[in-house]
Amino acid sequence: MFKGAESVVKNLMALGKSLILALTISSASLADDVLNPKFFEYNSNGIVSRVVEFSFGWNKKLNKNQLIAYHQSLIHSLEYAENGEKVKWYRDNASGYALPVMTWQTSNGYCRRLHVNAIAFNKRRSMAVTACYDNVHSNWTWFRD
Repeated sequence: MFKGAESVVKNLMALGKSLILALTISSASLADDVLNPKFFEYNSNGIVSRVVEFSFGWNKKLNKNQLIAYHQSLIHSLEYAENGEKVKWYRDNASGYALPVMTWQTSNGYCRRLHVNAIAFNKRRSMAVTACYDNVHSNWTWFRD
């Protein structure tokens, strides 16, 4: 009698763990990543539909050549562009720009606010990010709103 109930409980636990994993994956995929933007969107709110959409859309990212051009525009805009000067890029049917809008001094260096725009797979990704340069360690740190 209890063996059947135990089997049902194990199956429900396995289903629950699978749903938690799917939610974790889909939540992580919703976050825009400034260094490697993803170009797919969820069109529905149902968990099953989202899992299906994720499984077919997770690979919609910039290819190697596109990513190099994208990164070069970010670096050039951070290190050389004036505020308000767009640094455009185009590679293999993808394009975009990085636009520094504000620069300010910090105790260890300086920070720059960028508006970043990229178009690929007929989708546009726009984001505002802040990057701060640390003179002591000679590196950039990214901050996302």
